[in-house]
Amino acid sequence: MPLDPKAVAAALGGETPEPVYFQLCRAQVDAYRAALSGGEPLLVCCGQEAPLFGELAGLVEAEPPLCVDIRDRAGWSAEAGQAAPKMAALLAEAVLEPAATPSVTLTSQGSVVILGRGQAVLDAAKRLGGSQAVTCVLLPGHDGDLIPPAVRSLGLFRGRPVAASGHLGAFKLTLADLAGASPSARGALAFEAAVGERSLSCDVVLDLTGAPPLLAPRDGWVAVAPGDTVALERALAEIGGLVGEFEKPRWIKIDAGLCAHSRNGQVACTRCLDVCPSGALTPLGDAASVDAHVCGGHGPCASTCPTGAIRFDVPAGNGVFKRLSALLETYRAGGGERPVLLIHDGEHGDDLIAALARFGDGLPAAVLPLAVPAVAALGPDFLLTALAKGAARLVLLARPERQVDLEPLRAAAALANRVAGGLGWSATVAVLAEADPAGLAAALAEPVPVPVPVEPAAEFLVLGGKRQTLALALAHLHRHAPRPVEMLDLAAGDPFGAIVVDAAKCTLCMACVPVCPTKALSGHPDKPSLGLLEVNCVQCGLCRVTCPEKAVSLVPRLSFAADARVRRTLKEEEPYPCIRCGKPFASKSVIERMVERMSGHSMFAAPGKLDLIKMCEDCRVVAQYEMEDGKRPLAGAAPRLTRTTDDYLRERDQKKE
Repeated sequence: MPLDPKAVAAALGGETPEPVYFQLCRAQVDAYRAALSGGEPLLVCCGQEAPLFGELAGLVEAEPPLCVDIRDRAGWSAEAGQAAPKMAALLAEAVLEPAATPSVTLTSQGSVVILGRGQAVLDAAKRLGGSQAVTCVLLPGHDGDLIPPAVRSLGLFRGRPVAASGHLGAFKLTLADLAGASPSARGALAFEAAVGERSLSCDVVLDLTGAPPLLAPRDGWVAVAPGDTVALERALAEIGGLVGEFEKPRWIKIDAGLCAHSRNGQVACTRCLDVCPSGALTPLGDAASVDAHVCGGHGPCASTCPTGAIRFDVPAGNGVFKRLSALLETYRAGGGERPVLLIHDGEHGDDLIAALARFGDGLPAAVLPLAVPAVAALGPDFLLTALAKGAARLVLLARPERQVDLEPLRAAAALANRVAGGLGWSATVAVLAEADPAGLAAALAEPVPVPVPVEPAAEFLVLGGKRQTLALALAHLHRHAPRPVEMLDLAAGDPFGAIVVDAAKCTLCMACVPVCPTKALSGHPDKPSLGLLEVNCVQCGLCRVTCPEKAVSLVPRLSFAADARVRRTLKEEEPYPCIRCGKPFASKSVIERMVERMSGHSMFAAPGKLDLIKMCEDCRVVAQYEMEDGKRPLAGAAPRLTRTTDDYLRERDQKKE
């Protein structure tokens, strides 16, 4: 592959290395050994021979080098002569040290329950039974031709699975009409009388029923279609390795204080719960809660969360934004123009890129690949930040079998396109579920339109949460936009907008203010007033479902006007004064509405009773204890007078006189 060491070094802000090695793993391996002896951390621009370089480092007890592929991703390309800025960008991104990722431990002893019909269940049990504890559960109606095993080395039952829960190492199955195999069966398998509903616990489940699984996809529940012998062989090999302790990343992090799921029993936002494919998210009080043992790291929950309460935490913190900035900034420093970001799920994207490099024209020089743990976890904050930092186009490459995870990502891409297009930018975001290298090549071959995004490119650091990052990206895109409009109309469900209050219905009860998770709604310390800070509104709908008067409606839009960043009054009125002492104590609308609704009620039928509603809390108590027709209906017996020594002395003196 052609290589311009001088241009690569200049883009990285360093000096041109001398010499440049082209066969470091073979003819020039002595140079690598000499570098190892120096004790400095090494970076080797070769991905293919990484195992060899690591092995050589281990022989001399040195730290293995960081091996970075610039061949398949840059050098093996029809445009390799222009790929120096991209090579530098790939190196700058690779040397960033990721933050430690929290993990969770799963423990499996290897006990297996096999569900299914016919001889395939017994054959699979025989294959696994030599090393693992196996229990077979045969579905009713398909066991008449099965021959009882000569030696009962496994649990054998007939039953109907009706429910399941748990994860790898801790599954629990509920079985109806459970019956044990008869030990005296001769010609054909027979079962004892059913004992009713029972539960079975196991570490792994092999599901050969062909029915929809009782649980959403998760580690340890292995489903195979009946008759698929290849898939069954893979499943048996996989189950054989599911014994011991396993570390998996703690994929997502939840800030319950920001969650807009519900307040006071009123449910508003269920976006993350609706898109979770593994069933790891469940409501817990007013917020969503995640079972880290079940979570499979699919990511759509983080993409769809409007407040940023759910964050995809692999890599931890804002690591993916740091890598994004390193790629784009180094590419520009090397003279690159109109970069196209190819964001892909690690292994899947790497395989397609390698195929293009070996058998096609490779990646274009302007295409910068960025591998992430889960493409579906990317939200509008990442996409708009990439556009603000100068990406001319984003292509999000996902596995075709993950189509079910991509709807939130497609919604985020549509939002980014609406915002960029509304401001006059030609940059676009495309979601591509592709397994064919030719399909990827065709998508990347499309010309990059002009004008290119933002000049100058944004250089802000991403340090805050989702909403803060969105605010920075949107401000930069608007500041340099070809068409800097003040307002963009958005679609329902987009996480920006305002609320409209029906003044005739609103009583300023302020029930909507404490439930707002982003503090977009607020009151006033001196008078009944409802205000909105529009930039904070995420259109979660909690205010709408909480309002007792049904006076609130949502308006999806994106405002760049100055008044969106300051409190705007939605309704305000003078406070209602107490008719007894004159102290303001409530809003006029609330008192009038209460008087209207309580008129004619039996509790307020007596003359003057409605006046109690018009009094402050102190005067209301006093009025209730005042005489009414010579009676004190709410008063108890007269209190006993306290007598003191002075009283007794006074009485004694009076008697003497």
